[in-house]
Amino acid sequence: MKHDNILILGGSGFLGRALAAKLVERSGGAGGRVIVPTHRQRFGRFIQSLPTVEMVQADVHDERQLAQLVSRCDAVVNLIAILHGDEAAFRQVHVELPAKIAAACTSAGVRRLVHISAIGAAANAPSMYLRSKAGGEAALQSAGLDLTVLRPSVMFGNEDRFMNQFAKLQRFLPVMPLAGAFARFQPVWVDDVATAIVHCIDRSDTIGQTFECTGPEVYTLAEMVKLAGRWSGNERPILPLTDGFGHLQAATLELFSSNPPLSRDNLDSMRVASVASNTLPNLNALGITSTALDAVAPLYLGAATAGRGKLNVLRTLARRN
Repeated sequence: MKHDNILILGGSGFLGRALAAKLVERSGGAGGRVIVPTHRQRFGRFIQSLPTVEMVQADVHDERQLAQLVSRCDAVVNLIAILHGDEAAFRQVHVELPAKIAAACTSAGVRRLVHISAIGAAANAPSMYLRSKAGGEAALQSAGLDLTVLRPSVMFGNEDRFMNQFAKLQRFLPVMPLAGAFARFQPVWVDDVATAIVHCIDRSDTIGQTFECTGPEVYTLAEMVKLAGRWSGNERPILPLTDGFGHLQAATLELFSSNPPLSRDNLDSMRVASVASNTLPNLNALGITSTALDAVAPLYLGAATAGRGKLNVLRTLARRN
C-alpha cells in the first residue's frame, strides 16, 4: 500500500526538516500531504515553504488534538524526543506520548507507524534517556500496529547541535575540557536517516523490524571534537576529564540552563557505546550506503558563512543523486 498522507510528529526539528524535504522529493511536489504539527509556527519556517507540506499549530500531547491529526493521514512518523529532563519528563515524551500515538492510530484505523528510538535503548540502560526510549518501543510494539523502529547514533548535518556546538565552543575556549572523552559514537548523516525513514514507509518488508542507523566509522567523542575544531579552523587542545570532574562539569552546566550542552544523564548515556551492535539490520539492508562524517561535516563547519555551508551540502547531495 502506498502511503500518501503522512503525519510527521516532531517534523520541525533537525531530522524532521530533512525528512519533510525527502517526502516532498518523493512525491515530486504533487499529490499527497505531509502534515507537520508544531506548538510554535516560527519553528517551521523552512518547511512552510515546501510544496505539499501543511503546518498545523497543535499540542500533540493533547489526546483530542492528536486524534484529529492522525485521522487525516495514512502513516505516522514519530520523531519527538528530548535530551534533557527528569524522570517524569523523559517518561512523558518517550513513553506516554508513544502510547497515545498508538491509541490514536488504533482508533483511526491507521496502521503504519515509523518510530525513531536510539542505539542503546534498553530497560536496564544506565540513563533515563535510554531507559525511556526502551519504554517507548515497548509501548508501541504491544499495540499491534505495522511498526518499524529506527535506532540512530548521533546525527550530523548542516544544522546539527553536535559538531556545530563543539566547533563554536572552540572559537572561544583556549582548551576544551571534555567529559566522556572516550565515549564511542558511529555518527550518521541526517539525510541518510531521513532516506531510511522514507524507505521504511514505502516498504512493507520493514514492518516488525528494528534498524540501526550508523555511519561507516566509529569515533571517540574526543576525536569528533578535535575534528570539529580542525574543520572549523579553531582546533584547541582537548583535556579529558575524569568521571568525577565530568559529572561536576555537567552538574554545573545544568545549574545555568534547562538545555545545557551536557547533562549528567547525557554522560550516563555515553557509558553505552552508540555504535552498531551488528545483531540488527542496518542502512545497507535498506539499500543505503552510509555517508562518512568527513565527506559532509567539513563542508558546513569550514564554510565562511552558514549560507555557503548549506550550498556546499546541497552540492554534495546533487552529486549523490
